[in-house]
Amino acid sequence: MGLREAKKQETRQLISDCATRLFIEQGFEQTTIAEIAAAARVAKKTVTNYFARKEDLALDHHEVFTQGLARAVAEREPGEEPLTALGRAFRTALLEHDPVVGFTGPAFARMVADSPTLAARLRELHDRREEALAAALTAAIATPATATATATATDASGTADPDGPATADPAIAPRAAAALICAADRLLFRRIQELTLAGRTDDQIEATLIPEADHLRTLLGAALGHPFTAAPS
Repeated sequence: MGLREAKKQETRQLISDCATRLFIEQGFEQTTIAEIAAAARVAKKTVTNYFARKEDLALDHHEVFTQGLARAVAEREPGEEPLTALGRAFRTALLEHDPVVGFTGPAFARMVADSPTLAARLRELHDRREEALAAALTAAIATPATATATATATDASGTADPDGPATADPAIAPRAAAALICAADRLLFRRIQELTLAGRTDDQIEATLIPEADHLRTLLGAALGHPFTAAPS
């Protein structure tokens, strides 16, 4: 990274930090862009150049969040099932107390819970997360090997062979799978936020979520017809 790019990253982080502090102290809706600019000692235009939406000042990891599940599928190990890769990625994030899965701390969690604007933006980001995962799952199953294995077998007369391989999944299958997976993902995110607001420590939340996440993975595996192998400890 060059000096110019490093300076831009520092400025962006400074603005984000000042904005988060003010949002927690005053509330998201009550804080203005002018106040954030003054706290960061930059012009208002500088703030809007770095953050097109006020909500992104608070939820500034939104790109990592929306692409996280899709990346876990795309970067999975050779031969690894998408569901297994997703389970492994969540377990890693849970053990690391990653903010992207909901470990934001009580002050930040309260700020989001008290702001209708941020709650709406978070729902939008969850929707984008689902769309990205659907695209990744579509790419994951659109391979020659998969297509051959799932194509309908026919006999010499062209009639479907009941003893042949199963027919191909419908085109909506990846989107349906993404919807189910992301419903569980949203539930786990909300669960972490709820426990945070209830005063649980990150370690306590981790201990609670491990068996709950394992249970959800089992349900998903049964619903989607793919095995959910246990994530490595």
